[in-house]
Amino acid sequence: MDKANLSGVSEFVLLGLSSSQELQLFFFAFFSVLYVVIVLGNLLIILTVTSDTSLHSPMYFLLGNLSFVDICQASFATPKMIADFLSEHKTISFSGCIAQIFFIHLFTGGEMVLLVSMAYDRYVAICKPLHYLVIMSQRTCTVLVVISWTVGLVHTLSQLSFTVNLPFCGPNVVDSFFCDLPRVTKLACLDSYIIEILIVVNSGILSLSTFSVLVSSYVIILVTVWFKSSAAMAKAFSTLAAHITVVILFFGPCIFIYVWPFTTYPVDKVLAIFYTIFTPILNPIIYTLRNRDMKAAMRKIVAHYLRSKKVSEIPLVARNSLY
Repeated sequence: MDKANLSGVSEFVLLGLSSSQELQLFFFAFFSVLYVVIVLGNLLIILTVTSDTSLHSPMYFLLGNLSFVDICQASFATPKMIADFLSEHKTISFSGCIAQIFFIHLFTGGEMVLLVSMAYDRYVAICKPLHYLVIMSQRTCTVLVVISWTVGLVHTLSQLSFTVNLPFCGPNVVDSFFCDLPRVTKLACLDSYIIEILIVVNSGILSLSTFSVLVSSYVIILVTVWFKSSAAMAKAFSTLAAHITVVILFFGPCIFIYVWPFTTYPVDKVLAIFYTIFTPILNPIIYTLRNRDMKAAMRKIVAHYLRSKKVSEIPLVARNSLY
C-alpha cells in the first residue's frame, strides 16, 4: 500500500446516501434492523441445513452456501455505512477502500456463479429426475461451490490488478456509501477510458453472461414443465417467478452500473443497495419461507430451543424430581 503515499491520497471521503441529518438518523435505524435480520435470518438457514438430516441434499447444501455468501456480502460495507450515519466525517483509508473493492467483487462474483449452480440443480431435478442423485452428487456440489469462489477470486484479483496501481493525486471524494470501482477509478489522475473498458470486459461480461444463463435455464425448466401438466406448470411458475424477481434485483443494478461505467448517475448508489443489502435479505424469504421443508425444519429447531430453555429455567430440585 505504499502507492497511497506516492499518489498523495491516504484516505477517501464517502458522501453516503444523504447529507440530511434527519434522514441519516432514519437510515441508521432502518439499515441497522435490516442488517440484524440479514445476519440472523441467514444464520438460521445455515443452522437449519446443517443440523437437520432431512435437508442434507444438493439443493439445501447450495442454499446454505448462498446464505453464507449473503452474510459476507452484507457485511463488507454495511456496518461501516451504519456507523457513518452517526459520524460527521465519513472517511475510509486507502487500504480500507481497496479492501472493499476486493470483497464486493469476490462475493458478488461468487454469488453469480452460485445462483447459476442452483438453477442447474433445479434444471436437473425437474428435467432429469431419474438421474438427479447421480448428477448432483456431493462431489459435484462441492466442485460447484469451489468454482463459485474461484471465479469470484479471479474476478476480483483481475479488477485489483489495475486498481491498486492507479495514481490518486488529489480528488478523494466518493459519491457513495462504499468504494465502488467505477467511482474510485474516476478519481485517478489519468484518462480512465482504458480502465472503464476493462471494467466492462470484466464485470460487465460476467454479469451479462451469468444472467443470460440463468434466464435460459428458467425458460428451459418452464418449457419442460409445460408439457407435463398444468398443475406442475403453475407450481413451477410460482416458484421461478420469485427466483427471477431476486435475480433481476441482483443482476439488474450490477449490469446497469458495470456495463456502463463511463457515466455515473446519482441513482447508482441507490441501486448498489439492492445487491449489497436487499438481495441478502430477499434470498432467505424467497428460497426459505416459500419452502415447506425448510419451514418445518425451522419450526423443529425453534421448538427444541424453546423446550430446552424452559427446562433450564426449572429449578434444579424440580428437574431432578422429573427424572
